[in-house]
Amino acid sequence: MSALPRSYNPFAEDEEEDVAPAAPGGAGGTDRQRYLQQEVLRRSAATADSTTRSLSLLYESERIGVAASEELIRQGEALKRTEQMVDKMDQDLKTSQRHINSIKSVWGGLVNYFKAKPPESKPEQNGASEYYANSRLKEAMMSSKEQESKYQESHPNLRKLDDSDNDFNKADLVSSVQRDAYPKNQQLRAYHQKIDTNLDEMSSGLSRLKSLALGLQTEIEEQDDMLDRLTKKVETLDVNIKNTDRKVRQL
Repeated sequence: MSALPRSYNPFAEDEEEDVAPAAPGGAGGTDRQRYLQQEVLRRSAATADSTTRSLSLLYESERIGVAASEELIRQGEALKRTEQMVDKMDQDLKTSQRHINSIKSVWGGLVNYFKAKPPESKPEQNGASEYYANSRLKEAMMSSKEQESKYQESHPNLRKLDDSDNDFNKADLVSSVQRDAYPKNQQLRAYHQKIDTNLDEMSSGLSRLKSLALGLQTEIEEQDDMLDRLTKKVETLDVNIKNTDRKVRQL
C-alpha cells in the first residue's frame, strides 16, 4: 500500500512539496492541500492576533490599576493630614479649657497652676509625618510601571509605525531545541512562536495584576482602619467643643 503524498501535509517545507510524485487526480488534491494550508495559516494568524489584543488589554488594565493605586495613596495622604489637623485641634482645645478654668475662678487658676500641663504632641507625630503606603502595593506598582513601554508599543494609536510588527524576522532567533517543537513551515512556525510569547507575557501580566489587587486590598483595609480612628476622634472633638462653648457662655 502506497503512502499518502507529501503534498497533503500543510506543515511541510515549501521546497519539499514538489518532491512527491503526482497522484491520479492530483489537481483536486493540490487544491485541497492549498485550501487546508491557507485555512491553517488563517486560523493561526487569527489566534496570534487574538493573543496580541488580549495582551494589549492586559497592559491597559495594569496601567489603570497603577493609576487607581496612585489615587488611593493620595487619598491616604489626605486622610493622614486630616487626622493630624484633628489631633492639633484637640490639643488646642485642651489648652483653651485650661485658660477658661483660670478665668472662671481663682480656685481654677490655682488648680491649673499646680496641675501638670497636658503633653504636647511632637512635630514628628502631629504635623510633619508623611504617609507611607504598604510595601506590597508599592512593589506591585513599581513592577507594573516597568511595563509602560510595552503598553505603548501594543496600543494601536501609540505604537510606532516601523518594521517591528513583522514578527517573522524574529523567527531565526530561537534555538535549535526550541525550533524542533514548532512546525516546519516557516510562516506557521512564526505564528506559533508569537502565540507562545504572548501567552508567556499574559501569564506574567496576570501575576502582576494579582499583586496589584492584593496590594490595593491591603491599602484599603489600612485606610478603613484610619477612617474608623478618625471618626472616633472627630466625635470626641465635637463633644469637647460643645462643652467648651457651654463653659464660655457661662463666664
